[in-house]
Amino acid sequence: MKIKLIPEQNTPRWIIFLIDIFLSLTALFIAYLIRFDFVDLDRYTLLKEWHILKPVLPIYIIVRASLYYFGKTYAGIIRYTSTEDAKRIFSTVALGTFVFLMLSPIRYYYFDGVYFMPISVIFVEFLTSIFLLITSRTVVKLIYVETQKSRGATKNVLIYGAGEMGLITKRTLERDPNILYNVIGFIDDNPKLRGKLLERIPIKSSNSIEKWAKETKIDYVIIAIKKSDPKKIRQLIDTCLKLNIEVLTVPPVEKWINGQFSSKQIKKVRIEDLLGREEIELNTENISKEVNGKVILISGAAGSIGSEIARQLLRFSPQKIILLDQAESPIYNLEIELKHKKPTVEKVVVIGDVSNPVRMENVFKTFQPEVVFHAAAYKHVPLMERNPSEAVKTNIRGTKILSDLSDKYKVDKFVMISTDKAVNPTNVMGASKRIAEIYTQSLNKLSSTKFITTRFGNVLGSNGSVIPLFKRQIEKGGPITVTHEDVTRYFMTIPEACQLVLEAGSMGQGGEIYVFDMGESVKIIDLARKMIKLSGLKEGEDIDIKITGLRPGEKLYEELLNQEETTQKTHHDKIMIGKVKEYDYGEVNRRVKKLIDSYKTQDNDFIVKQMKEIVPEFKSNNSIFSELDK
Repeated sequence: MKIKLIPEQNTPRWIIFLIDIFLSLTALFIAYLIRFDFVDLDRYTLLKEWHILKPVLPIYIIVRASLYYFGKTYAGIIRYTSTEDAKRIFSTVALGTFVFLMLSPIRYYYFDGVYFMPISVIFVEFLTSIFLLITSRTVVKLIYVETQKSRGATKNVLIYGAGEMGLITKRTLERDPNILYNVIGFIDDNPKLRGKLLERIPIKSSNSIEKWAKETKIDYVIIAIKKSDPKKIRQLIDTCLKLNIEVLTVPPVEKWINGQFSSKQIKKVRIEDLLGREEIELNTENISKEVNGKVILISGAAGSIGSEIARQLLRFSPQKIILLDQAESPIYNLEIELKHKKPTVEKVVVIGDVSNPVRMENVFKTFQPEVVFHAAAYKHVPLMERNPSEAVKTNIRGTKILSDLSDKYKVDKFVMISTDKAVNPTNVMGASKRIAEIYTQSLNKLSSTKFITTRFGNVLGSNGSVIPLFKRQIEKGGPITVTHEDVTRYFMTIPEACQLVLEAGSMGQGGEIYVFDMGESVKIIDLARKMIKLSGLKEGEDIDIKITGLRPGEKLYEELLNQEETTQKTHHDKIMIGKVKEYDYGEVNRRVKKLIDSYKTQDNDFIVKQMKEIVPEFKSNNSIFSELDK
């Protein structure tokens, strides 16, 4: 958003103070003219009224001047006059009028038997003073704004949303000349509003944007709506990008600074707004029953998913949240963030590695968790492809340790965070998560603990995800690197993913793999192109897109189920239960133990070969381990 800074050339405050007093005296004069209908002003009448007014005129000036001084009506910058200035003027003038009304009986009964001023004059002077003081400021402001417009300093704006927020946005822009916007219209898809005017500005549907843009140059479209339809917002942004119109957005009301909206809070639309979906409705009653008053352990609490689960759990008032992670600085930052949120909930930070059985045993023995959310894992495909032993150590051994301890210490529910890369895995990371799924599922049959798995795709803005990478590449001037022109991915926001994890955890009875509705898959190259446009740049001119080739183990597209898996519906339309193959715990436990022991050899081929034996559908793609599939 381009902001034109206007140099300050303020009129001295004392001049405004004197002008205010002069305007009040003018109001008093007009009040007398009205009292005598502008005509009954013979010499005798004038002398009589002057005789009454003369002794109190100094008092009138002192009262008005004192109140203007202490009320600081002169202190505001005139060209920035707002409703707050008008309120201050009204209250200050009203207080002075109240003083005059109180002085009237005092003069009448204790001095010369004459009222301070005629009651009609007092009330007319009150109204006229307010009118003159506010009007004078408004006129100066309008002259200033029009002067700036004549210099070509304005940007033509359409506001999406003709409701309360849209109107507040319009008025905010108009009273802040530092950002000179010319609001030429409102966009609203409510058929009842089409063709009407809001403060003399037309309201049209979003279908009219293209035609509007042909008739008038549109610089910005500002989204100002409380509850928006993500699908319509995506269509609006896509239209604006095609027309080279910059899209801005007004933050939600709860994020306004001290409840007040400022034009400085208007920001560029984010790529996340193009991928967002309808707000999820949670069954808060069920979730509350599962976590309220309980001790909750979150592994991987410093990560994107773990930290968001912690934030969302606070609203359901658990007794205690154990925040477990080995990343010292991120977990410290989370502790600082959550410290003063929901003080009735105890938060305990534990530094530890989930693959360390002694440390984990101590954690379970000390805190006796009742619900475990297991989000700790290595997740970067290329890194795990080069380091299979670490994938086994953390993703498989770590899960086995936490699962076994959950069974031993009678944890009520164990909710594991898995990934769509566990479906028909083509890489070590995905295979390690699938083995973790298999182990917890098989253990569920023998344990009183309910082991539940949640499986979903990429989350927007998570550590190491594609969007932060593209943002950094754009900031550096490019190029943006895309592995393949046809590569697609599912996306979900971090809050949405965590809400579904909580929902699935509350409904799970053990042994289920919950699959989330990820919406439509997105071509990564299209995502890159939209991010370039949202940054105000042009592909091929300002920044390039470079195709680098698929990385080891990477798929062109992700799957949420394999060919042998089916789903059944739940009460939540975004959550399904995947019907997957069942496994015998004894056989799974024997193979997993053997695999865990083999990671100590650091023999990558040997380790991956065993993973492929446990997960026969694991077929390496574009990887050195593809030879093992032959």
